[in-house]
Amino acid sequence: MRRALFITLAALMALPTQAGEFRPPEGCEAWMTVQTRSCRVSHHYTCAADPEGYRWRIDYGVNGAYFRGLIDHETQWVESHSSDGTIRRLQPNNPDPASFSELLDAGKDTFEFSTLDNNGVQRNVRGYDRLTGETAVIDGITLSRTQYDVRATNPVSGQIWHSRGFQYVHPEWRLFLSGTGESDLGEGFLPRNFTPIDFIFPGEPGYLSTQPLYDCDALTVKGPKLPEGAAPASLTLGGLK
Repeated sequence: MRRALFITLAALMALPTQAGEFRPPEGCEAWMTVQTRSCRVSHHYTCAADPEGYRWRIDYGVNGAYFRGLIDHETQWVESHSSDGTIRRLQPNNPDPASFSELLDAGKDTFEFSTLDNNGVQRNVRGYDRLTGETAVIDGITLSRTQYDVRATNPVSGQIWHSRGFQYVHPEWRLFLSGTGESDLGEGFLPRNFTPIDFIFPGEPGYLSTQPLYDCDALTVKGPKLPEGAAPASLTLGGLK
């Protein structure tokens, strides 16, 4: 078994820290920290026990870690862990797996896949990511802009959420990065903005800090309520994002 996959979010949050720094699990190595809008800081890391091309991301708000997700080489969400104890895993034999390669080669990628929660809830996710042809330079990093539209449904209850908007991709990193969009969780669309502001690498000030820096007012202190994987198949679905 791959040890990295079976560390719970609660256990990861309990790992020793120094001066508010994220420390990857044993056998794992961090490579980038991203500060975004809406009071979020994310740390990206890889684990030696995982298959090649697999990458983890953990998100922190002002009250600590609240989401951890694993993607593969095609940016499919292999699994995710939320602070409420929910573990969500990609199911096998999907009709249209997300493909980062197809997005880069054809300019658009459609996807249709299913996920299963540890409480037995199934979600069917369907949508697309499309390159807009635009680029943006954020903190010295050139990113390609994408548009997405994705819905999650349940065989019993129907639509669970619908998200649409714009994201960014970095072709060499094979990574989606959230941008601006809106999500409908059943009460109408509400806007969200997780546009990156700072890309921080080893040796730079703020690397691995667990303190989010931007938009941390009273409306965001508990962390955003978002459909995981709604913006990656990339919030960043590929993309469940």
